[in-house]
Amino acid sequence: MSVIDELLKDVPLPKIVKVKQKFLRPKLENIKHEIRYQIKNKNVLSKIQKGQNVAITAGSRGIANLPLILKEIVYCIKEAGGDPFIVPAMGSHGGAKAEGQRAILEKMGITKSYIGAPIKATMEVVKIGETNTGLPVYIDKFANDADALIVVNRIKPHTSFRGKVESGLMKMITIGLGKQKGAEICHSLGFGRMAENILYIAREVIEKKNIIFGVGIVENAYDETAKIAVLQKDEFETKEAILLEESKKYMSKIHFDKFDVLVIDEIGKDISGTGMDTNIIGRYHTPYATGGPQITKMVVLDLTEKTHGNANGIGIVDFTTRRVFNKMSLEQTYPNSITSTVQESIKIPMILNNDKLAIAAAIKTCNIKDQTKVRLIRIKNTKYLDEIYISESLLKEASYNENIHVIGELETFHFDKNGNLL
Repeated sequence: MSVIDELLKDVPLPKIVKVKQKFLRPKLENIKHEIRYQIKNKNVLSKIQKGQNVAITAGSRGIANLPLILKEIVYCIKEAGGDPFIVPAMGSHGGAKAEGQRAILEKMGITKSYIGAPIKATMEVVKIGETNTGLPVYIDKFANDADALIVVNRIKPHTSFRGKVESGLMKMITIGLGKQKGAEICHSLGFGRMAENILYIAREVIEKKNIIFGVGIVENAYDETAKIAVLQKDEFETKEAILLEESKKYMSKIHFDKFDVLVIDEIGKDISGTGMDTNIIGRYHTPYATGGPQITKMVVLDLTEKTHGNANGIGIVDFTTRRVFNKMSLEQTYPNSITSTVQESIKIPMILNNDKLAIAAAIKTCNIKDQTKVRLIRIKNTKYLDEIYISESLLKEASYNENIHVIGELETFHFDKNGNLL
């Protein structure tokens, strides 16, 4: 038995029970109809001339129904006589390589055979101007050369800063379409200036390029499409700010304000830019975002398959597993950190050989008098929080919350012979 095994062998693991969390659940039932109706109602197709090349952005996030949304936009563009194509708009993601970005989209189901339009991927950018603060403005070469441009993105709070607009259409223009070079420029002055830089750069692109419309997507806490808004480019800034506030109402959360240990089964870039939504866990890698629960220790057990070894966010937590360390690709993880200028999120936490030891280490170090009464929560990831596990010591508090309902029986953690959760 190793020294680490010896130190952790007597740590008591609590019994846990599955509970269902309740959130607001507005849901768009007919996405196909909604997109076609709004595009027609906004009269944006009149801006497309027959035979024009139309670039449509697609990011790297796991946005609900994104392939379907893009497919319907492609259909509408073709109906108007345009020749649409998809542009990967994801900054430095995919290892800052064109084929890496194409692979991310295809893994998400965004393929020519389904969407009905080709993917044109490049990391080459074109400088189109400068902001009034002197920052150069770059956009993807294929997008720049297109006759028209459509911007598509989910609108939600950012994980690293606060501003009038955060994650949405303006950020997609600035960082997504800016590719690695544009993202690097926007991040170069730090997240303290991010909110204003996004606005300055996006305004320049909006002024210089033929953006015919944008599609803002708002999701609910159940990873479902709550709302779609087709916006004229002169509406982006004002309407996105309104949609951002609306999105906050529908966000998921952990319905406990303070507890000892959070166990996260998986993190990944397909879930959030930082692997996990920091707004959910209340722990950030910059000082420019706040909010969320108070959690003493955090554990991450695995990476998602779709993150392709990108372990961005792992540095935020306290403990992880050998499995995560072995899956971590430095080539995938480090470009994002270098581009964003933030290294806190990619530092490697304490590595334990298996899930059981990682959880035990978190309990042992969370500074409570009686470890048998640890307040522990286990979640799959920060995207799916409708069903979670809570420890026995949280049951009383849960009984007072109308948004939490116990749906299981108390049980012990179940591990395989290697100490990993079944």
